[in-house]
Amino acid sequence: MSTARAGGGRLLEVKNLRVTFPTRTGLIEAVRGVTFSLGRERLGIVGESGSGKSQTGRAIMGLTPPQARISANKLAFDGIDLLAASPRERRALRGKRIAMILQDPKYSLDPVMSIGRQIVETLRTHEKVGKAEARDRALAMLEAVQIRDPGRVFDLHPHEVSGGMGQRAMIAMMLIAGPEMMIADEPTSALDVTVQLDVLGILDKLVSERGMGLIFISHDLRLVSSFCDRVIVMYAGKVVEQLAASDLGRAQHPYTRGLLNCMPRIDDDRHPLPVLDRKPEWAA
Repeated sequence: MSTARAGGGRLLEVKNLRVTFPTRTGLIEAVRGVTFSLGRERLGIVGESGSGKSQTGRAIMGLTPPQARISANKLAFDGIDLLAASPRERRALRGKRIAMILQDPKYSLDPVMSIGRQIVETLRTHEKVGKAEARDRALAMLEAVQIRDPGRVFDLHPHEVSGGMGQRAMIAMMLIAGPEMMIADEPTSALDVTVQLDVLGILDKLVSERGMGLIFISHDLRLVSSFCDRVIVMYAGKVVEQLAASDLGRAQHPYTRGLLNCMPRIDDDRHPLPVLDRKPEWAA
């Protein structure tokens, strides 16, 4: 993987972000006071399921369910106040300047529309282009994400392609309008190892060549440490540690240390694997 330049001007600023869901038994705080910034770099957000990673990404995108309550001291993309932006302004940003790759393409792609039609629809929503030009650009984008026969795949439906090809098609759809920032929520977790490497290579190339900012949400610490420039570690809706990805092995917080200790190692025969001993004070 190439090394992206960290920083390069802040694309995104998040200060004291909170996402709360009302329930019958009271309020559930999914995200509690999260603060970070993103430049033209690869920023990893890691943590267990339920730690608030995906809800952080969805709040940035404006995809949080309507019953949720979102607040922040600052939530700005390229100087645009996302909390003050109207629904129309948020829709204009989504897909055009900010895009999000979701975890599993079979739940994200429309099952009754061909892959090519979905990519063309995304492009024509944000740009005034004719059908012929839109098709040509969609085919070029399918080729750019390493789909060997873009003309054939263009006419296929999501259920007719493999998981890896579906994920590439999803990336193509998110990139067709040339976004400046991408949020990738577990984009490789449903893929086998060789396809994972292909998808990571595509994302890496986009950051290094286009100068795009990437938020890479994952539970895989080993993957994040080798792919990202910086890492945010979340636990119970809070950021417990921020550090350079190259320093992840020297993390100080006991939660991060515990996650690292639970990972299997080829040269270490441990049975059973250690279990993370969570402390109440981590969530305080």
